[in-house]
Formats: sequence, structure tokens, C-alpha cells
Amino acid sequence: MTDDDPDTERNAEAAADADTAANAEGATDAETAVRRDRFSGGPAREFLSSLAADEAIFEADLAVDRAHTVMLAEQGIVDDAVAGEVLAALDDVEAAGHGALPDGEDVHEAIETAVIDRVGPDGGRMHTARSRNDEVATCIRYRLREDVLAVVASTLSLREALVDVAGEHAETVMPGYTHLQPAQPTTVAHYLLSYEGAVARDTARLLDAYERVNRSPLGAAAFAGTPFDVDRDRTAALLGFDGVVRNSMDAASSRDFLAEVANACATLATTLSGLAEDLILFANKGYVDLSDDYSSTSSIMPQKKNPDTLELTRGVAGDAIGEATGTLSLLKGLPRAYNRDLQRAHAGVFEIADDVREATGIAAGAVATADWNVDALADAAGDGFSTATGVADLLAMSGLPFRTAHEIVADAAESIEDGDTPELAAARVDEAARDVTGESLFEYVSRADVERTLDPTASVASRDSAGGPAPETVRADLSAADRDLSEDREALVAAREALATAAETLDEEVASYV
Repeated sequence: MTDDDPDTERNAEAAADADTAANAEGATDAETAVRRDRFSGGPAREFLSSLAADEAIFEADLAVDRAHTVMLAEQGIVDDAVAGEVLAALDDVEAAGHGALPDGEDVHEAIETAVIDRVGPDGGRMHTARSRNDEVATCIRYRLREDVLAVVASTLSLREALVDVAGEHAETVMPGYTHLQPAQPTTVAHYLLSYEGAVARDTARLLDAYERVNRSPLGAAAFAGTPFDVDRDRTAALLGFDGVVRNSMDAASSRDFLAEVANACATLATTLSGLAEDLILFANKGYVDLSDDYSSTSSIMPQKKNPDTLELTRGVAGDAIGEATGTLSLLKGLPRAYNRDLQRAHAGVFEIADDVREATGIAAGAVATADWNVDALADAAGDGFSTATGVADLLAMSGLPFRTAHEIVADAAESIEDGDTPELAAARVDEAARDVTGESLFEYVSRADVERTLDPTASVASRDSAGGPAPETVRADLSAADRDLSEDREALVAAREALATAAETLDEEVASYV
């Protein structure tokens, strides 16, 4: 811009006004310069303060301050020399750490006070053309996106463990249950891939949420924008955001991204809870032996091996669901633009994201290190006449109406017991067929086919429809899961590299002023 550029003149006038105000404020201490005496104390001060909880966004606030200051200098709103002093002071504040901040209502005020302590009244220029409203919204998003990516990484580790173990057990037959009752035989691989598919959707939800989290509100000011010639896209780029939340009122006040992340974490935690419950039950039945690293013992009963880590994993779901519900409850009914209620919206989401990330890692470790008892699983695979559906399907494929076949096998089930040989079980089905139809079962199918269908391994092998448990079908699904994992790993790497590149660019820009 040239010196007679109207934007330059407008910014210079606004900066002069800010300078006058800063000098007037400089008559008192730095904190009063930020808030003035009228609002500097009182019995509610501690209740209002979020400074301790704001340690979670300390680093984020410093990054936001730096990007905003660089932009102010580039736009001619703040002199380069002043920008350099502010940026150097921010380096000092970072080195001293959150614990060294002066008292303040929040981390934003405390950092600004610390800068003014070091620079003098000109330090207050760092807050030109912004409000704490857009500042805190930006800090929350800046921090939360890292949390989201960390949870995404944990889901990838869990999916990798599920796929790896499934690959070892494509032919390991096991009992399948509905309503906790023996239902149909399946395989360990088919069972584990059922969770891989669920966790893959959890990954997708988190990556989708990340795209909406990674938008910058900075430059929205209190909610109605600013007369300064700010460059919102520039600060967004310096901070690694993929763009801005365009409407200034929406940018400063919306917290739907917190609700979305909380709900994505709660959904993932619910998936983990189901997996944990299954493994706890399977360990109880002797189908799986959990590693000592993911178990504990009793303080009084020396023989005990308890699945404590999985029980805690199951418990995290309750916390996550509570946080998701609490976040939505807090946001419900708030009038538009900023309300102080929002101060309480983000800390719990940070915490639950960390808890769910940790629980996901525990689940991954438990799956990866567990030993499946192949013999016990095979012995139990046919319990409760679990191959009954296969026999009914065989009769239906041989020409009987399925409902007639269903009736025949249901009648036979009353006389078939666990441990019966295939020959005896086939004879029981034949008796039921004679009772229902007046004809021998073997008028429709061969005795050998019935006996083979009664075998759990043969039953599983026959179920080769898409997504079924037949070993060849499972192997195709394993390949597909590997491909999806690779794509999601690439998305995670790309997101992290973009953030790292932006951080490097911001460091370089800051260095040019300091």
C-alpha cells in the first residue's frame, strides 16, 4: 500500500486512537490497563476466573497472539517495531510458563497483562481489532483439533490390532450370540472385523468433525466484526486453519463443533464399551486369555485374574456420554452471540477426548496381546444347536418353503442336545420332518449334506455372502480393511503435516520481527 492509501490512513487513525487509550490506561498498573478499576476485583472475581483451567489453551493463545500481531503489522495497523516488542514479550511469557502469569480473569487477559508489564502501554496494541470472544473461540479450536487428531490416531491403532488378529484367525470357528444365547457359529476374524467396521466409522466421524473444527473465528471481534482492515484469511493460514468461519456472529459464538467432537468421542466410547464387554464375557467363559499387562489380581484372592482395564474402558463410555449430553445441555437455549456460559463448554470436551484416546489405546493393546483358545471356541461353536439355521437353509434350498423348514428344525431342536453326533442330530431332524410333512427329510436332501451342515466349520464355510464369515470372504474383507486403514492414515499424516508447516511459517514470520 502507498502512504495515501485510504486503508492505510484509516488504520493509522485507528491505531492512534488505540495509542491514546493505551497511554491513558498506562497511568495504572498493567492489569488495570486491560480491565480498568471498575471491573478489577470484587467478591465474584474468583468465580469469574478461568485462569487455572485455561492452562489447556496457554500454548494455543500464544500462537493466536503471534499470528494476530504479525497480521496487524503486515496490514499497517501496528508498527513493525511495536510488533517486534510484543512478539519478543510473548516469547518471554512462553518461556516463563503458565504458572508465572499474573492474576487475571482468564489466560487471555493474563498474557496481555504480562506483555504490557514487559513492553509498556504499547503492549496493549496486540489486542487491536479483536475481542476475547473471537480470541477464545480460536484458541479452543486450535487446541481441540490436536485432540481430535490424537483420538483419530488411537482409532487407527485399534483398527490395526483388530485386522492383524483377525488375519490370524480367519478359520478359527467360535460361537456367535444374539441375546447372549448361542445363535450361529462364526469365526474370530468375522467377529473382530465387525468391530473394525464400527471403529472405522468412528474414525470417519472424527475426521469429518476435524474439518469443521479446523476453521478460524479470528477477526470476528466481539461478534460484529471490526472497522480495522484485518486479513482473516492470513491469520487462518498462519495458524494452520483450512479457512475461516465467515459470519462474524457465528464465528464468535458458535460451539457446535464442541458438541460434535463430544458426540463423536461418545460414539467411539460406546463402541469400545461393547468390545470391552464382549472380551470380559469371553474371558469368563475361557474363550480368550487376556494378557497380564491388561489385567490385575485381587488383594485377597491370589487366584484371581481380573479384566480391570477393560472394565475401566467400559466405564469411560458413561463419562463420554455424560460430557456429550452436558455440552448440548449447556448450549441449549443460549441467545445468539457470546454468553459467559460458554466459558464452561470446552474444558470437559478436552478431558473426555483425552480419556477416550487413552481407552482406545488400552483396547488396542488388549486385543493385540490376547490369546484366543482355539479348542475351547471350536468345542462351543455348535452349542445350543447353533447350526439349526444352516439346516433350515439347506431344506429351503432343496425346495421346501422356508417356514416349513423352520418348523421342522424348531421341532427337532427340542430333542437335540449339545454333544450329539451329526448322525444322531440328522436322525432327530428326520423324525421332525416326518411329524410335520409326513415324509422323510431325505426325500429332499441327502443324509451326508445334512450331517455336513450340522458341523460348525462347514456351516461357516457355506456362509460366503458378502460380509459373511466364510474364510475366503473374510480374507477379502481383510484386504478392504487394510486399504481403508491406509487411506485414513494418509489423511491423518496430511492433517498433521499441514499443521506443522503452518507452525513453521508462523515461527519464520515472528522471527522476522524479533
